[in-house]
Amino acid sequence: MDAQKRKHHRQLRRRQHVRSHIQGTAARPRLSVFRSSKHISAQLIDDINGVTLAAASSAGKAFKDAHKYGGNIKAAEIVGQKLADAAKAKGITAASFDRGHYRFHGRIRALAVAATKAGLVCCVPENIKVKSKDAAPAPVKPEKEKKPKGERPSKPKAEATA
Repeated sequence: MDAQKRKHHRQLRRRQHVRSHIQGTAARPRLSVFRSSKHISAQLIDDINGVTLAAASSAGKAFKDAHKYGGNIKAAEIVGQKLADAAKAKGITAASFDRGHYRFHGRIRALAVAATKAGLVCCVPENIKVKSKDAAPAPVKPEKEKKPKGERPSKPKAEATA
């Protein structure tokens, strides 16, 4: 088996592992994400009825007219916001996030965070690490006193008894 086939096989195995724990319903659909090198797309799927409830993508003509490129974090945030707006219009407030075989990192993470901030709860906000310039620095632990190397602690001298 060549390298590309092995890679595809690993991706399928990861996707099946992730998807085995997630099932979309009408009340809480599955938010499925697809990422390519140039675009990102997401859709809300009701697995019980086999229906796509809402979708958003960076590959559409409206997106291309307003934005320059669809394969970066900024585009993923916009797609997440559009999907959350479409979900609100249909009365959906929560979704099960299906990352597929992708890591929760970069564009995938940006899409999930943007959708959550826009009102479609699909990831836990407390678990998301936010890098910001305004964040307080980590507390500094006081350093222990260091003794110079080579010196031994002095022993108390025994007093002579007379």
